[in-house]
Amino acid sequence: MVPARHVDRVSLHVDGELIEVPGDDVSLLEVLRDRLGKKTPKDGCSPQGQCGCCTVWVDGSTRVACVTSVRRVAGRHVTTLDGIDPEVRATWTAAFSDLGASQCGFCTPGIIMRLAALDSARLGDETAVGRALLAHLCRCTGWKTIVEAAAAVSTSVSGSTRRDLASAARRASIESGGPQLVGPQVAAGGGGFADDTAPAGALVAVPDGRGGYAVAETLHEARAAAGKVQGRRSTAALRHPVEVPAGAWALTLATTFVEPAYLEPDASWCEPGGEPAGPLANGGAFGGKLASQAPAAARRLADEHGRCVRVVFSREDVVRLGPKRPPIAAGLRVDGTGIVRVARPPGSSPLAAWVEAVRSVLPGVDVEEVAVPGPPVSGALRGAGWVEASVLAAALDARRSGATGPGHVVEMRSPAGARGRAALSADGSVHLTVAGGQVLDEVVLRSYALGAVHQALGWVRAEGIAVDDHGEVLDLTIRSFGVLSARDTPSVQVVVEDDPGPAVPVGDTVLAAVAAAAWTAAGLPGRWPTQGGGG
Repeated sequence: MVPARHVDRVSLHVDGELIEVPGDDVSLLEVLRDRLGKKTPKDGCSPQGQCGCCTVWVDGSTRVACVTSVRRVAGRHVTTLDGIDPEVRATWTAAFSDLGASQCGFCTPGIIMRLAALDSARLGDETAVGRALLAHLCRCTGWKTIVEAAAAVSTSVSGSTRRDLASAARRASIESGGPQLVGPQVAAGGGGFADDTAPAGALVAVPDGRGGYAVAETLHEARAAAGKVQGRRSTAALRHPVEVPAGAWALTLATTFVEPAYLEPDASWCEPGGEPAGPLANGGAFGGKLASQAPAAARRLADEHGRCVRVVFSREDVVRLGPKRPPIAAGLRVDGTGIVRVARPPGSSPLAAWVEAVRSVLPGVDVEEVAVPGPPVSGALRGAGWVEASVLAAALDARRSGATGPGHVVEMRSPAGARGRAALSADGSVHLTVAGGQVLDEVVLRSYALGAVHQALGWVRAEGIAVDDHGEVLDLTIRSFGVLSARDTPSVQVVVEDDPGPAVPVGDTVLAAVAAAAWTAAGLPGRWPTQGGGG
């Protein structure tokens, strides 16, 4: 007889409780989430160790759990957000809620764990906080409200605690395009994410890289069966896959593939014969999950296996399978006529709405779809088509007037009626005035405006992913997208104007106004990103 293989056991303290788990080769994050049901540490990039969403304390020091083997913490004390002092946790989550420092709430538990490990003096130092936040990514907030929350905690002064959270949730829902929660529970990671709500004991399915799914009892086993290999960041230069049309143009622009960069990877779960959990939860994913494959896969696999199945995308899966902002190449004449070309790689959804949105802003242009190799693109991403066309129109106005450079004010009005006015100073600071009808909650509106500012600056200056000649994505790590860090995000001043009209979303307007202002301030170079980025 072959003797049974001996599996070591590992003992450790988690949130003050001594626990024992099998000593197999799994990460601390998987032990916390899948074996112990601790859902505040989030899996945003596992096992890349780059997003900070899974940050915990090990013997009081911050540690990224997804790249920490459970064997390495044997006998040690691990603390999640659930296990810190309740008063400390309440202070931080209230500050994040009061100041708009969380929107979807996916990244904030890890950020709070990082910041709560700092002393009060450093919390009040914006430079020190920015340095600490280098270990994290946040796509929603634009960082400024997070820095403000840290300063508030350092002085024990929070924001308005008498807000109408129902009105705040209404404004958040208007901005994100779906039902949203607002409150301290969101900052604690309780936004109802699909991978947090899956029943214990569900089978786990992950893309196998061959068009199917590997299914197993645990995430570790499913990824092993799929042959998952950790993605890398390439050294390849960004490509601009669509050529600017030949012509005597007053203004030209070529862009590249841009990753939406939402922090929560696609996930879903479904019982046999049931309806799958949606992948959006408390975040809109900027339109990037509207056609996610995860829910349909969860439903099919649950029926096939006769058990609840949880579908989980890795960060590499999101990059390979998720839609990108389509690259464009445009040439415009002074009179507003010209050509706008948009990339449509194989497998992309139709871009008819994107084309129509461009024509609504630039009626004098011809719009051409160009077949190019690359990852799928989508016309459902934030402001798709309208934002690109509005940026081009605003930049053409600046070119006509000779008003390029810092200080040029860009005014924008969305089809829904939101108004934005943006300018960049010579020192890079952003000045924004925004109106979106009835404010409902200024904290939430300002937070979403700041997030759109951050996304606009990144899009123009730094964001992009490398794609080879065959259309294969080369940049598979979350740090390779070019998303601006807290330290690289300039000062932003936001003035919110009240408006008697109905509440309308401001995000697309801010994205367009700030992108146009940033491009104009840089002198309207013909390619984005203007400062390099991606791989």
